[in-house]
Amino acid sequence: MLKEFKDFAMKGNVVDLAVGVIIGAAFGKIVDSLVNDLIMPIIGAIFGGLDFSNYFLRLSSAVTATSLVDAKKQGAVFAYGNFLTVLVNFLIIAFVLFLAIKAINTMKRSDMAAAAPPAPPAPPRAEVLLEQIRDALAKK
Repeated sequence: MLKEFKDFAMKGNVVDLAVGVIIGAAFGKIVDSLVNDLIMPIIGAIFGGLDFSNYFLRLSSAVTATSLVDAKKQGAVFAYGNFLTVLVNFLIIAFVLFLAIKAINTMKRSDMAAAAPPAPPAPPRAEVLLEQIRDALAKK
């Protein structure tokens, strides 16, 4: 059973998947930083210098805090600013994946076109003449 597990775990697809998950997690951290540290501050500056992550609506009268973290401790809040940040994060990841898959598909198509088998060579003249004779005899 241990040998079967080792064979399964060392197959190319499983190792490729593991590498993909690890790279995906690292890429997610990069995109999080891009959104939270670069894009959202610019959008916040355009809309009056406010931090989107602190936009929320109080759903409970007990909530008196002005920051989202403190407000969540006090009661129910509708954190639409945090949702906007996560949405921008998702859109960036989806767009980058779209571009990556599009580039991969383009490379695959060019590889397939380059690797297309050449047309078979024309049959020898003697073979063509024999086929013509056979067809002429078949008509009689």
